[in-house]
Amino acid sequence: MDKLVIIPTYNEKENIEKIIRKVFSLPGGFHLLIVDDGSPDGTGAIIEKLQEEFPQQLYLIERSGKLGLGTAYITGFKWALQREYEYIFEMDADFSHDPEDLIRLYDACHKGKDVVVGSRYTKGGKVVNWPWDRIFISKGGALYTKMITWMPVNDPTAGFVCYNRKVLGAIPLDKVHFVGYAFQIEMKYRAWKLGFKIGEVPITFKDRKEGVSKMSGSIIKEAMYGVWKMRGFSNHH
Repeated sequence: MDKLVIIPTYNEKENIEKIIRKVFSLPGGFHLLIVDDGSPDGTGAIIEKLQEEFPQQLYLIERSGKLGLGTAYITGFKWALQREYEYIFEMDADFSHDPEDLIRLYDACHKGKDVVVGSRYTKGGKVVNWPWDRIFISKGGALYTKMITWMPVNDPTAGFVCYNRKVLGAIPLDKVHFVGYAFQIEMKYRAWKLGFKIGEVPITFKDRKEGVSKMSGSIIKEAMYGVWKMRGFSNHH
């Protein structure tokens, strides 16, 4: 019981079975926890069916309604800590993160980093299938975050991350403020402020093939204001 991958879902029926099978085909015995926000498209039912095939590896938390990415991960983190998982991963359901890279994230974490980020913007990282304006916003946001927080992370909004359990145990999860992209920045920022070592491994991020993107203006705004707020709070807030 040492590796748990948490995947939040909302309407992912095109991807969910493929991603589950892919993760379970990897060496190293990964477990999966899916946090589904009451997907009306039947994502939950597909997962329940697969639980019969993978009863010791596949877990599902069903929530009612869209409660947001950040709260899905917080729910998953608490679940993982209660069950003594050593390495806890965040990953998208839509194959924009290549499940094969879980192994590289794990290796870097296992070799001494406390948090490892699958990074688009570190040397060797790439983004595929994105329009230039999306890249501009994302890269600009990363730079902006770095300038304001001074955090030494090239891809602070990345959602492909491995945490050592001691990091999640040290962060006051009930005090995490943000839910969108700012949630990703806040988790890394809190870890860094607590003195944990953050590493980055380059990944190729491929934009989603199935389903719809979930980026919106309000999410970007939350992230822009959020980084200023973060500078003002310590881990006690």
